[in-house]
Amino acid sequence: MGITSALVLLAVIWWMTFLIVLPIKVKTQGDVGQIEPGTHAGSPHVHNLQKKALITSGIALVLWVVISSIILSEKIKISEIEFFKLEKQIYGDTDG
Repeated sequence: MGITSALVLLAVIWWMTFLIVLPIKVKTQGDVGQIEPGTHAGSPHVHNLQKKALITSGIALVLWVVISSIILSEKIKISEIEFFKLEKQIYGDTDG
């Protein structure tokens, strides 16, 4: 895995983790009872983005280290995944 691949993997993991962490402990304007005119009641009142970004960075870094070590150690190879063998059995050789 090259440097570019490692950075892309980290970015994908970070954003996926961020999108999972983002809705946790959000207080909406409707929950608080202070709805600003012209906004939706589901709009966030307290969002804590900086804290969530730091938590996301920690989780993403740990996941990235684990996934990168699996990729670099080649403990799991694509040729060993049963899905690809099953796909070849179903569709056969489709070289044309």
